[in-house]
Amino acid sequence: MLNEIQQSRILIIEDDEHINQIVCDMLRKENFQCTQAYSGSEGMMNAERNKYALIILDLMLPGLSGEKFMERLRNILNCTTPVIVLSAKEKLDQKLNLFDLGADDYLTKPFELEELLARVYVHIKRNSKSESVSSYKHKDLILETNTMRVMVKGHALNLTRQEYKIIELLLKNPTRVFTKQDLYVLAWDDIYIGEDKTITVHISNIRHKIKAHTDDPYIETVWGIGFKLSN
Repeated sequence: MLNEIQQSRILIIEDDEHINQIVCDMLRKENFQCTQAYSGSEGMMNAERNKYALIILDLMLPGLSGEKFMERLRNILNCTTPVIVLSAKEKLDQKLNLFDLGADDYLTKPFELEELLARVYVHIKRNSKSESVSSYKHKDLILETNTMRVMVKGHALNLTRQEYKIIELLLKNPTRVFTKQDLYVLAWDDIYIGEDKTITVHISNIRHKIKAHTDDPYIETVWGIGFKLSN
């Protein structure tokens, strides 16, 4: 497994030649196969033509910004490749926006190469495991991991990325009760700051979309604790 992970292909999109090169050198020492791009447009061309196990993405890029790259990657290419963002932006609302766009992780510049490497291994290993299972099912609710499509009674649900992640967590752990903090940390991949309304609103939106096709809410509230799949 480790050997397979180390031979994975990684796309590095960073316009700072020095940072791009030191990241590339570090990853190649670990036997990863690296493609280097120095603009958002060049990065998109590579993402369109090749399949990667991971993308490392700067935000302040010439041609196509990191944010626009994320939008096209997720919404036009429908690509689910994990993305680690590197940026000097450190405000919470800026980070949350990136996760809404589909980023999987975030490192603030300047960063330690050892930490970046650790996160690279985590995301590639996690993604390789998730790709081994193509779908999850609970009653008439089905999630397809390859297409990121969720259906109930044969009807596709139009979900936001966070709504999809919440359903994914519930389906992958059908007996677990998730607290609001659990769902926030895992679906947003960020530190929980006690914002209860965010999770409540997303759960309500998911239930509303499911209710259009069935009376079964599928998500049960466990009062005083959190949420789980309904029996």
